[in-house]
Amino acid sequence: MSPPAAIRVGGEIDAFCTRCDLNLAHSIIAILGAKVVKVKCNTCDSEHVYRGTQPLMKTTSTSAPRKSATGGAVRTRAPSVKMSWEDQFAGKDLSRAKKYSPRETFVVDDVVDHPTFGLGLVMSVRVDKVDISFKQETKTLVHGKAPAP
Repeated sequence: MSPPAAIRVGGEIDAFCTRCDLNLAHSIIAILGAKVVKVKCNTCDSEHVYRGTQPLMKTTSTSAPRKSATGGAVRTRAPSVKMSWEDQFAGKDLSRAKKYSPRETFVVDDVVDHPTFGLGLVMSVRVDKVDISFKQETKTLVHGKAPAP
């Protein structure tokens, strides 16, 4: 059984784009039997599995939760909260900032005074590296290095 004439590789079909988060025109990349299996968004050029179109979401809080293909509720992303660089230091004693040295050992939430990057806040710690958020960007720096013999 061949697919209908309108449905062919290279043809166009409306589909839900997971990157754009909208129903948009897509180019058909792959068909298996009579079923479209892979598409490419004509807007953002992302390639993904064909999922058909999604119904328009209601903006009222009384709408029922969306269901996944397996019948379970679809998880929605929690809104991300962006905290300003200055707000990260709220309640911290900046006069007690540790001077940065590769020999110094840091823990999460330590305030660091770096000679080049200025004040920063330790965001994560690994065995010998720390991620420190400075005003301009987050840097990965070494820490806990023993002095050379």
